[in-house]
Amino acid sequence: MNFGDFLDNNSCSGGGARVVAFTNNKNMPGGAIGEARFLTQSLSAKPIFNSPGLSLALQTSMEGHGEIARNNEMNNAGGRRSRGEEPESRSGSDNMDGVSGDDQDAADKPLRKKRYHRHTPQQIQQLESLFKECPHPDEKQRLELSKRLSLEIRQVKFWFQNRRTQMKTQLERHENSILRQENDKLRAENMWIREAMRNPMCTNCGGPAVIGEVSLEEQHIRIENSRLKDELDRVCALAGKFLGRPMPNSTLDLGVGSNGFAVIPSPLPKPAIPVNPVEKSMYLELALAAMDELVKMAQSDEPLWIRGLDGGREMLNQEEYLRASSPCIGMKPSGFVTEASRGIGMVIINSLALVETLMDSNKWAEMFPCLIARTSTTQVISSGMGGTRNGALQLMNAALQVLSPLVPVREVNFLRFCKQHAEGIWAVVDVSVDNIREAHAFPSCRRLPSGCLVQDMPNGYSKVTWVEHIEYDESVVHQLYRPLVSSGKGFGAQRWVATLQRQCECLAILMSSTVPARDHSSAITAGGRRSMLKLAQRMTNNFCAGVCASSVHKWNKLQTENVDEDVQVMTRKSIDDPGEPPGIVLSAATSVWLPVSPQRLFDFLRDEQLRSEWDILSNGGPMQEMAHIGKGQDHGNSVSLLRASAVKSNQSSMLILQETCIDAVGSLVVYAPVDIPAMHVVMNGGDSAYVALLPSGFAIVPDGVSGSLLTVAFQILVNSLPTAKLTVESVETVNNLITCTLQKIKAALQCES
Repeated sequence: MNFGDFLDNNSCSGGGARVVAFTNNKNMPGGAIGEARFLTQSLSAKPIFNSPGLSLALQTSMEGHGEIARNNEMNNAGGRRSRGEEPESRSGSDNMDGVSGDDQDAADKPLRKKRYHRHTPQQIQQLESLFKECPHPDEKQRLELSKRLSLEIRQVKFWFQNRRTQMKTQLERHENSILRQENDKLRAENMWIREAMRNPMCTNCGGPAVIGEVSLEEQHIRIENSRLKDELDRVCALAGKFLGRPMPNSTLDLGVGSNGFAVIPSPLPKPAIPVNPVEKSMYLELALAAMDELVKMAQSDEPLWIRGLDGGREMLNQEEYLRASSPCIGMKPSGFVTEASRGIGMVIINSLALVETLMDSNKWAEMFPCLIARTSTTQVISSGMGGTRNGALQLMNAALQVLSPLVPVREVNFLRFCKQHAEGIWAVVDVSVDNIREAHAFPSCRRLPSGCLVQDMPNGYSKVTWVEHIEYDESVVHQLYRPLVSSGKGFGAQRWVATLQRQCECLAILMSSTVPARDHSSAITAGGRRSMLKLAQRMTNNFCAGVCASSVHKWNKLQTENVDEDVQVMTRKSIDDPGEPPGIVLSAATSVWLPVSPQRLFDFLRDEQLRSEWDILSNGGPMQEMAHIGKGQDHGNSVSLLRASAVKSNQSSMLILQETCIDAVGSLVVYAPVDIPAMHVVMNGGDSAYVALLPSGFAIVPDGVSGSLLTVAFQILVNSLPTAKLTVESVETVNNLITCTLQKIKAALQCES
């Protein structure tokens, strides 16, 4: 496969992989990072590709760090169109079928094609905005829109028809994928049932139906089974209460059917784990109360929810809440503050698919990678009724995060309960269980009834009403981030809804066979696009995992005197991980306030033409975007492959994989140097799991006024030997890298230091 001029012949000679060598310049103030030099090493025979960049080779010899020049030249692909700029219906080229003999000569001549109408970006933006609110505008709305946009009414009508058809096609592909998964589950269930029918069970005790004498020990076991069956009937009666209809005991844990054969439940991601009957009753009662409270908070308006002075964010009326509800998990601990928020949005996913995502811990984490650092299901109390998630009840734990080292990770143990209230209407509620499981535990965060109410809407959309209600210890949050967290934009409902909308829009576009018009990835195969997007997803997930300390990633925090107070430094060993280079990995992150808008800061950091003003990997020269894959309607949601040009004869060009994400509550810019031979494999549809990379990047959130809170994080390989010892010089070099990067960003944006 030929990738054009961005894969030059010299870049792959000998199969060499480059390593960026950061050197300290003792002549520079503050130990600023010197020039990025590229060392050459041979690739091993194993199918593992090592990242060329952000590896430290600490040396005493220094070279002067030249002034970084900005080059604003870029090869823009002409004639790009946004996704919404599709030709009108009924305006195709002329039909050449059925040409008469007299007209044959005329038909042989090239016909002049009809000119298609291309909507302006402003027209498309307003059409897309109205489509999200009302996919089926009436004649009056179409007429008003045509006058406002200077379009014919039939153009508006055809645009909405084409847009609905496009979304319907994407939805059908998504539903077909779900149906295939359900078909596989039913096939597995059928095999289980056939296997169970070969071993008949006793209807009284659940034991094997063996003909002949029964020993005294077996008689005692059957008596115990009979007692447990009575206890099961009592639990079934309680379960029937919160399901709203009688529940047969054959669907619970014992699985004893009325026909004398064992009934094997539908396969689920996590097996049911036995729990104490008394504890189970407490869980069921807590789930009932939490569900009632969630539905009430989701459906109520004033006086329970009060609009803020700006008319935007909703605030919970604490007096009204305490008057109308009794606390499910006891009174608020002393010193805790309350954070309550509600968000409502339209999401391109149906209720069944969303419920399945929320009840599966792995899918839940994949849907919200920036919010969830770690999650798992510890116990499945009930898997639901009739092969559905209705009545599913399970214990879970999770580590929730804001992408900043100044906000500690929230560790929560909670009960998740799912219930179907009507056709196409589901609710999923979470509530902390620390007061039940560990009576003497004092967590720093308690999750009061929180979750979402999901209602199916036309065209594959769902209306999601999300409620987050948390009590937490505010003293552990840095002063810089306290307004963000208390407003609900850190862990609140608005962030969950915005992330869900962005992720579902991305999935709908990726499942579509149509490549967006603004994409310029002609040199990449369809399989290569999927492989490249999968690699970018892993890169972003690893970046989020390296910002905050979380037990699942086994980061060890370091305390050193030569590192700024607000800079968090962590280290870990990378051994036998094909997705990372082996050795000692150092992660450093900090957060600062900048007096610029979040949108301006995001546009500056993702612009490859301006990258030389802050990125040491740019070699002080311009970068060129070689490939672009859109992941949403907003141009800021995309994956790009950038090339850093060599500015000196002894330097070789390198590739940088970059993913940018933006929604209503924040944005991300994540990047990592990648090996050119490795990207050859990925772009041809090869397995991206063997591409080793260490990501760095930025997380941006609004400060609530007019500025931004910027988090800068780097992951760097300081030594290729996992058994090596970490040196003080390595930590100081990474600290200088963060300081130097922030100084350059402030200088470029003309911010005061």
